[in-house]
Amino acid sequence: MRRVPPRGLIAISPGDLTRGTAADFVGLVDDCALDGGLRAVLLREPAWSDRDLLAVLRSLCALRARHDALWVGVHDRPHLALAAGADGVHLGFRSLTPADARRVVESHCAIGLSTHAGDDPRRATDADWFFHGPVHDTPSKRGLKAPIGYGGLSEFCAASPAPVFAIGGLEPRHATSLRAAGAAGAAVLRGVARSADPVAACADWRAAWATAS
Repeated sequence: MRRVPPRGLIAISPGDLTRGTAADFVGLVDDCALDGGLRAVLLREPAWSDRDLLAVLRSLCALRARHDALWVGVHDRPHLALAAGADGVHLGFRSLTPADARRVVESHCAIGLSTHAGDDPRRATDADWFFHGPVHDTPSKRGLKAPIGYGGLSEFCAASPAPVFAIGGLEPRHATSLRAAGAAGAAVLRGVARSADPVAACADWRAAWATAS
C-alpha cells in the first residue's frame, strides 16, 4: 500500500551513523515519536552496505508497533524498502528513476524524488512526493545548488501534482513561510539529528507547523 509521508516534519538520519551509534539513533527516533510528536523519518546512510542498512531499517519499521502513525522511509534503495516493509523510498540524482523504482516496489511502497531549480514536477509521473530546494543556504549544497528562496518553492509547489516537502537550512520559525508557499512540510537533517536536543526540536517543529498560517 502506497503511503506518502504525513504533512509536517520529516527527520533525516545524520548520514554518519556507525554500527555503534545505529541503535542509539533508533532509540532517538522512538523518543522523538513518543515525546516530540515525530511522524516521519528517512534513513539516509549512503556509505552503509545493504545488509547493515537493512537491519537498521527493520528496527525503525518495528517502531510502528509502538507508534502506528510513524512513517518510515529509506533513501536510494528500493529493494531494501521492499524487504523491510518500509512505507517509502526516496530517490536522488544518482538513484534509479521513479519509473524504474516503481518496477521494484510496485504498489507496496511510495516513491519520493529530490528536485531542484529548473526541474518540472509534472515530468516525474511516478513520484508520490518531492523534496525541493535548497530553500536557504545549507552546507551540503553550498557551491553546488543556489538557494531557491520561497518564490522558487512556491512556483514548484503550484506546478506539482504531488506533495512537496521543502529542504535546505530550515527551522521551525520558517513554518509559516513554507505553508504560504504551498509546501506539505519540511525535510530536516541538521535541525533534528544533529541538534543538541532532537526531541525538543521535533516538538518545536510540530508546534510551529500546527500554528503556522
